[in-house]
Amino acid sequence: MSYKIIDHKYDVVVVGAGGAGLRATFGMAEKNLKTACVTKVFPTRSHTVAAQGGISAAMGNMGPDDWRWHMYDTIKGSDWLGDQDAIEYMCREAIPAVVELEHYGVPFSRTEEGNIYQRPFGGMTTNFGEGTAQRTCAAADRTGHAILHTLYQQSLKHQAEFFIEYLAIDLIMDDDGVCRGILAWNLEDGTLHRFAANIV
Repeated sequence: MSYKIIDHKYDVVVVGAGGAGLRATFGMAEKNLKTACVTKVFPTRSHTVAAQGGISAAMGNMGPDDWRWHMYDTIKGSDWLGDQDAIEYMCREAIPAVVELEHYGVPFSRTEEGNIYQRPFGGMTTNFGEGTAQRTCAAADRTGHAILHTLYQQSLKHQAEFFIEYLAIDLIMDDDGVCRGILAWNLEDGTLHRFAANIV
């Protein structure tokens, strides 16, 4: 039995609309690439919405801090089993990533001076374990919620197209093993959709 397949063509197809998926969708759409985001749930219901605590970044808004101390704490917390190059990158880039989210409109909690409020969490230290650091940037206790709503709004502002309640069921690969699209199932009506793209 053959099935009718509905075809779509985009520059970029992003699978998933959690924090990473929405950031990728917005980033591509912002560069004027025709972008589709295929997601099995409404974007603001993705699992990132459950993130309450905040994002760790050694911004130093509440006292001295350094990305190297953040790196030390993260490596120590991984029992020295974590990929240290990846941890270094994450801790160094966390600061500009939080500033970027702030500029996009994430409503972070603020100090009286107007800086992003940072709170302490377990295992966060200053000076390689000698003191306690306040490193977690939060939007009250709904940080994930705030990030998802902001990134979704920015994606819509830049004309990204969303295919909501579509389940990606297969990757479409070319002869060189490069992914050139996906096959998705529309959960509402059962139709199959083929998304061709230069980047997936």
